[in-house]
Amino acid sequence: VVQTVVTASTASTTSTSFVDITGMTLSITPSAVTSKVMVFVNCNTGSQALYRNSLRLMRDSTPIFIGDQYGLNRSRATLFAAMDDSQVICNSAGQYLDTPSTTSATTYKLQWQVESSAVYLNRSYSGPDDVDHVSTSSTITAMEVGA
Repeated sequence: VVQTVVTASTASTTSTSFVDITGMTLSITPSAVTSKVMVFVNCNTGSQALYRNSLRLMRDSTPIFIGDQYGLNRSRATLFAAMDDSQVICNSAGQYLDTPSTTSATTYKLQWQVESSAVYLNRSYSGPDDVDHVSTSSTITAMEVGA
């Protein structure tokens, strides 16, 4: 089992195309070609009210656990968050049983994109520095199954 925990609230993006989330990456080396890898993601984001952000799970450079193409212009994502308030944090979590079919080191990571404006990791878009507004943490975990 390998886990990465990001506690900093310094990562952000304004990219409308998928880009890596700083720190939300890990590497696991399966012990057998027949092994599966269970990947768990728990990601907390904040963006401007009425804006949306998407998350995409990657195995090395390949997007995995994404929706089928629907229409011509929709992004294919793993998870999605629509913010109704700039002072809240949205939790996006999921799990996926992957079949990497290798005994080489395999990298799993999360990418994100935002509709417009900016999206932040582990904090809200805005809000005063008081006890009602929090900093959170995010994780990505990979566990070899059935070696």
